[in-house]
Order: sequence, then C-alpha cells, then structure tokens
Amino acid sequence: MARVRCITEMGMGVDVHGKDSTKAAKRAVSDAIRHSSLGFFRLVGKTGKDMFVDVTIAVPDPGSVDTAAVAKELPYGTVTVAAVRGGLEIPAEQGGDSIIIANAAVIVSLDDGASG
Repeated sequence: MARVRCITEMGMGVDVHGKDSTKAAKRAVSDAIRHSSLGFFRLVGKTGKDMFVDVTIAVPDPGSVDTAAVAKELPYGTVTVAAVRGGLEIPAEQGGDSIIIANAAVIVSLDDGASG
C-alpha cells in the first residue's frame, strides 16, 4: 500500500492564559480544518473512513501536548498526532503566565489501491 497525499491544511491556535499547549494545539487543528469540506472522496470510491490523517503540532514544549485529545478534533479517518518543538511562547509582562501559540499541519492521504 502506498499513500497518496491529497490535502495539506495549516492552522494556528493560541492559549492566551494558562500555558496550555493542548488547548492551543486543538485550536490549531480546528483552524486548519474549519474551512474544508472534502467531497471529492466519492469521485474515487472512498469515504472519510478511508482517510489517513497525519497531524504535526509544533509547540514550545511538545511533551505537554495530550496527542489523544488533539486527535479527537478530527472527525474522520485513521488519525496520528505528533508533537514537535516549535510554535511560540510569549511571557506575560508580570507573573508566570504565558501565551502559547501552536502551529498545526494536517495531511490527508488515501491508499492508492496499488499492490506491491
């Protein structure tokens, strides 16, 4: 089985208070998919269940992302989520709070149907 990349979406999400990387990541995924309606699957005899959805989330502290919670933002397909170092943390002027900015790349692929 070989996968064929069909769609690449990008998004950004922010947690303004609380330094919650998972919240920012979920918002980034939502931003990436919010304007998409993937109707072409019917043309190739596929459904949403046939999709492979690979998500990469970039945040300052990748270990703080609950990838299972982020995966739940995607309504269809076989979803994998990887958190990597990136994004942005903007410290508050006073105190220990920060703004966390996450970036998301959502890649949708289908099996090409070819054997071998």
